[in-house]
Amino acid sequence: MSKQHKKKAPLLLQYEFKQPDLLEIALSHRSVSGANNERLEFLGDSILNFVIAEELYYRWPEASEGELSRLRSSLVKGETLAEIARDLNFSDFLRLGIGELKSGGQNRDSILADALEAVIAAIYRDSDHETCKQCILRWFETRLNNLTCVSNLKDPKTRLQEYCQAKQYCLPEYIVLDITGVAHNQTFLVSCSVSALQLSAKGYGSSRQRAEQAAAEQCLGKINGY
Repeated sequence: MSKQHKKKAPLLLQYEFKQPDLLEIALSHRSVSGANNERLEFLGDSILNFVIAEELYYRWPEASEGELSRLRSSLVKGETLAEIARDLNFSDFLRLGIGELKSGGQNRDSILADALEAVIAAIYRDSDHETCKQCILRWFETRLNNLTCVSNLKDPKTRLQEYCQAKQYCLPEYIVLDITGVAHNQTFLVSCSVSALQLSAKGYGSSRQRAEQAAAEQCLGKINGY
């Protein structure tokens, strides 16, 4: 690992690695030949989901299983993980192949989110579960403290569908307009339309589901005038 990584990464993470090579692997995208962060990402995803689920279980003792699931989803979604990775300045330390560098991969949500999960696993392997848990809770502290009423956490597609049902409109229609990128790193463009309102909007995402959610969010914004 470079001196730059050794000097800066611990300050950003508030964790100092005993095995710096683990951090280097965690920040290495698959486009870099040799060791990359895919296996660490797999492990980190499970650790993150467990830690957040456990924290929510105790913070919201009256919440149902479905409500807890929505709370967790609002915290561990890719966009949120990418935001946290940016807060920790991951973009300056990611190791990417030439093609990803040229296409701005260091700022792509999916790459940043994957790297955060990989770093979580790297901390776990470098220390223990409790230390890793405290790092996660520290990074998510503000978001955990700012959680709103569970009933407000329905995803945009659900909220738009319920709005249309309440108005007795036909359900929203979603159409995939375009798919770009290679198989493992695609971007979807989806349209969402509500025929009764002659309203339509478009959304982008790293999966069809995320693009549909983004399009639904845009429609809701138009309906609500923002």
